[in-house]
Amino acid sequence: MHTKQYDVIVIGSGPGGEGASMKAAKDGKRVAVIERYVSVGGGCTHWGTIPSKALRHVIANLNICAKNPFIPRHYLPKPEFSQVIRNAESVVRSQVELREGFYGRNGVPIIQGHASFEDDHTLIVRTGHDIEERIMADHFVIATGSRPYHPPDVDFGHPRIYDADTILTMHHTPGSMTIYGAGVIGCEYASMFRGLDVKVNLVNTRSKLLEFLDDEIIDALAYHMRDQGTLIRHDEEYEKIEGVDDGVILHLKSGKILKTDVLLWANGRTGNTDGMGLNNIGITPNHRGQIEVNDDYQTAVPHIYAVGDVIGPPALASAAYDQGRFAASHLSNTHEHHHLAKLIPTGIYTTPGISSVGENERELTDKKVPYEVGRALFRSLARAQITGNTVGMLKILFHRETLAVLGIHCFGDQSPEIIHIGQAIMSQPEPNNTLHYFTNNTFNYPTMAEAYRVAALNGLNRVF
Repeated sequence: MHTKQYDVIVIGSGPGGEGASMKAAKDGKRVAVIERYVSVGGGCTHWGTIPSKALRHVIANLNICAKNPFIPRHYLPKPEFSQVIRNAESVVRSQVELREGFYGRNGVPIIQGHASFEDDHTLIVRTGHDIEERIMADHFVIATGSRPYHPPDVDFGHPRIYDADTILTMHHTPGSMTIYGAGVIGCEYASMFRGLDVKVNLVNTRSKLLEFLDDEIIDALAYHMRDQGTLIRHDEEYEKIEGVDDGVILHLKSGKILKTDVLLWANGRTGNTDGMGLNNIGITPNHRGQIEVNDDYQTAVPHIYAVGDVIGPPALASAAYDQGRFAASHLSNTHEHHHLAKLIPTGIYTTPGISSVGENERELTDKKVPYEVGRALFRSLARAQITGNTVGMLKILFHRETLAVLGIHCFGDQSPEIIHIGQAIMSQPEPNNTLHYFTNNTFNYPTMAEAYRVAALNGLNRVF
């Protein structure tokens, strides 16, 4: 068997793998990427971020049309879920073409197949035709991502039981759905399917939705999801999930029994580390299939790095790309800054959307930080009134003595977009990270970003 030699081999072509391979190539390394799927992009492009957000956009536009008084009701389309998902498929194709161009222009070959370590410098790549190829490298970056966790007692082969990956293959719009798991994925899909008039049971294993968020945002999200018709059940655990011919029956430990047309499992994820021969090289994933790394993304074997969802939180596409770049910088010894930013914003695409950066009120209270709050309700913004998206607010938490911005929490239209203004200001050194930036600078009018000025003035009124 002929053995090829590279400087760096990246396993996986999602955001983490792309960031690592592009950076290493630009540093003059001979790089190859191993991808077991037929197209580049990883779970982010094919099953996660891109298709789900494209799907949300289509559903949101359908609902805007439904609210438009100038569009007769009999003109409104009622598409099947499979028709709605086609728009997402076109976005995925565009993303794949774009990313294939990146690899081509940088001279990075894509080797399609499943990679496993023979030793700590050698990979065996197996294709679907039982062909094996041996390749070697000085450094490796594992960027294999994650997949939905499958408990062994749930029959995911049943045609009415889906997970967060397979839900995009559903060919009809169900009348009712149970979503088990109320994390980010569960809440996002609950919002989307309610937008298609599906009756939704959202079963939460915890006492609150998205407990890492600010309490006021959590309460607002729960209120609006219920107002839209989602039935939320907290503090529940499944006893048994029973797939039948006409639906799925969820038996809960509390004694409740829920029967719906389909069930979406959205509770937990597992790192894609099985079958990689990691035991051959002294790397042991944890019980969730995740690989432990140090601050430089090195595994227990220093010349083998790991980035992205396969190393666990924050498990964000944006963070994974940066992690890949920083790992490549370290292995190339370019002496560049290669540590992930401390202020990573959340972006949650429920309806309305949510985004936040920095600390929340609960955290600041526990630390006994003397903070104050400035709010801007979207219903008072001209831009929100023009678009009709008046639900939501922007909240700034700031130190009441120095006025330094400590946290920003946004709920409503365009939240994941406008959060970056606050992120940029919070990243500035003192004294440029205070409310005065928002009060002393002019914002375009009318815009949603104007909420920062309104919230800052509201906050100043509380301390002066």
